[in-house]
Amino acid sequence: MPTASQAIRIPAREGRAVKVAAGQSLRVIDVRGFQVADVFAFNEQDVREFHSAMHTRAAANRLFPHVGEAFVTNHRRPILVLERDDTLGVHDMLIAACDEARYRELEVEGAHASCKQNLQDAMRELGYDEVHTPQPINLFMNIPVAADGSLRWEPPETNPGDSVTFRAAMDAIVVVSACPQDIVPINARNPTPIAVEVYEQGGDRQRSET
Repeated sequence: MPTASQAIRIPAREGRAVKVAAGQSLRVIDVRGFQVADVFAFNEQDVREFHSAMHTRAAANRLFPHVGEAFVTNHRRPILVLERDDTLGVHDMLIAACDEARYRELEVEGAHASCKQNLQDAMRELGYDEVHTPQPINLFMNIPVAADGSLRWEPPETNPGDSVTFRAAMDAIVVVSACPQDIVPINARNPTPIAVEVYEQGGDRQRSET
């Protein structure tokens, strides 16, 4: 089995950025199960170009791409391709990244970690003072849509070690946040770590224990 060229463990409630060259693969792993990973992707050459959920839905003609289909940018160019999905395929691309205002709506008093802040902190470490916060690719997030259009907030349907693998279609900066949401049940109200692995181009990435 190929060895990852980079392996990052993201503590619960935190985020990390990784540079992924075109052709490399990025595997996002739910270490303990029941944990959402917010994924943001930017063109490394110009971070004003980033993954866009609304453009991706139009390109894929579905709420979330299938294996082999691309996530595209606000310039309608592929940035990530869904290469492999070792889960039941339950993910979300409708719900915005949690932020300070969202936690105020949920009546949280005082500071609370958020995916938006995790994104900004991770990008700041790479020298970007502030970037746009796009709609994330919410891996493992379970938001059933009813026939009347209403949404439910449910725990993920993932087990420990379940993972999703992307292939970079351009040189990209990818930020992954181990979502800190503990008020609604999307993380079973118990945020846990996420792991990220980067693989060189080529080679089959088999599922492994993490």
